[in-house]
Amino acid sequence: MTTASGARVAHHSRSARPARDGAAASRIAAIDIGSNSIRQIVADVTPEGVITVVDEMKAAPRLGADIERTGVLGSQAMQRAAEAIGRMATLARQLGAHRIDAVATSAVRDATNSGEFVARVKQEAGLQVRVIDGADEARLSYLSALAHFDLGVGRTVVMDIGGGSLELAMAADGVLDNLVSLPFGALRLTERYLSGGATRKALRRLRRDVRDGLRDVLPRRDWRGAQIIGSGGTFANLAGLHLARRGMLTARNVHATSVPRVDVEHILDVLAAMPSDERRGVAGLNPERADIIVAGLAVAAEVLARVEARDVNVSRYGIREGLLLQAARVVPTIADPGEARERSVREFAERCHLELPHSSQVQRLALRLFDMLGARLGCAPDERATLADAALLHDVGYHINYDRHHKHSYHLIVHAELLGIAPAEQIVIANVARYHRGGPPRKKHRNFSALDAPLRDKIKRLSAILRVADGFDRGHVGAVGEIKVRWMQRALRITPVSTKGASPLRLELWGAHRKSQLLSELAGVPVEIVGTDGSVLSSDDAGDDDE
Repeated sequence: MTTASGARVAHHSRSARPARDGAAASRIAAIDIGSNSIRQIVADVTPEGVITVVDEMKAAPRLGADIERTGVLGSQAMQRAAEAIGRMATLARQLGAHRIDAVATSAVRDATNSGEFVARVKQEAGLQVRVIDGADEARLSYLSALAHFDLGVGRTVVMDIGGGSLELAMAADGVLDNLVSLPFGALRLTERYLSGGATRKALRRLRRDVRDGLRDVLPRRDWRGAQIIGSGGTFANLAGLHLARRGMLTARNVHATSVPRVDVEHILDVLAAMPSDERRGVAGLNPERADIIVAGLAVAAEVLARVEARDVNVSRYGIREGLLLQAARVVPTIADPGEARERSVREFAERCHLELPHSSQVQRLALRLFDMLGARLGCAPDERATLADAALLHDVGYHINYDRHHKHSYHLIVHAELLGIAPAEQIVIANVARYHRGGPPRKKHRNFSALDAPLRDKIKRLSAILRVADGFDRGHVGAVGEIKVRWMQRALRITPVSTKGASPLRLELWGAHRKSQLLSELAGVPVEIVGTDGSVLSSDDAGDDDE
């Protein structure tokens, strides 16, 4: 996504239509006027649903403050909001947006003086605000989720927690089943229940009432075990808190972060026990949301409990992206699991002008080694996909230059827009690519040492495999057709088989040998690279790979 500086980074959504070369993009601005904050995105959207962000702007006038008690929008809050929207409209026009869509949600639709606010915005910004109902809000959130997650299989509940309301979109195999809006927004519930602090008694009352409200609209028998996707500020901050606890403050974004339900409850307990001022200093939490985060997390926890979900997948995209797609008349396709990830990785590789034959060869050899060695090294089955992507992308740093290209690969992958990959896994992929050459992972490396122990161990395992696989294609000619592995008591023997008959594979043997020390360290025995003539190169004699 873009920063306020106007840096342009493309992210891609799915479309029902095939891509057309040179398709004209429409520059569109979308403004989401919520109860707590107002957000704008300006982006170029192609007919195929490719969204290239041009700029973003945010304000937090808390338009919905006190509406629970008074039933009206406060005059000062309306003025702050109208002025913020005026600035957003000015920016959008200066950037050449030919269309500006502004929608207002819970606070404005619930206020008895909503017409006055709409008139103020018209005068201040020259925009006609659309006040949408809860079902439309839920539909936009679902449209955005459909464009950025694989929802083609199983049941899914998309929940968006705003300042004033909770929206639920329920779908089976990508087809919408029901849209629900409930008055369970983070700001509204904070004012209703937690104005005197997040005491245990107050939090129990809040959660009980949310639980009762969910009972009739979210039948457990129909939605038990559904995939849960959460969008909105509550979930962005939940993901930030979760990543910070794992030492991943370097994560570029929070999209696709999977937060276990038990962690949601734990984070909720920790934050509820703190005074609001103390919460402001918690790593991963936006200080501006410190006073309402507890109510938002309580709602999230109750939805997860209602459907007995194991975790929640966080979306960084929401109503604004749904508005962009709607304005461009793009209907995302319903995708099966894995489709978004595979396409996103391939497109990123192509944008970096990757040498695909070499990368594909290294990927093939790495997966072959994983299948034969992974279990004994302690690899989990799902690490295979992580290794596959790291192997394919390990040389994207050539896009910058050859020198230190492994370090360039790390930075490019960390900052890439990769759909279907959680931030934690993206950081692992980046690190594994980083360590395909040069020195092995060390505690003195900041990109490695800040991570928690399980992630560091995973990076070492997969890097060890990738280093040897890359060595077996040192000449970038695909000379190795097969690899044979024999794990003996005194050594791990790896024998390459040539694609060219009796070729001695001298360069490939040398390449794998000099990168075998990390694998030897993890295996606990020397790694022996065996030539077709019976010659043996041992990791004990390899030295450091300082290539």
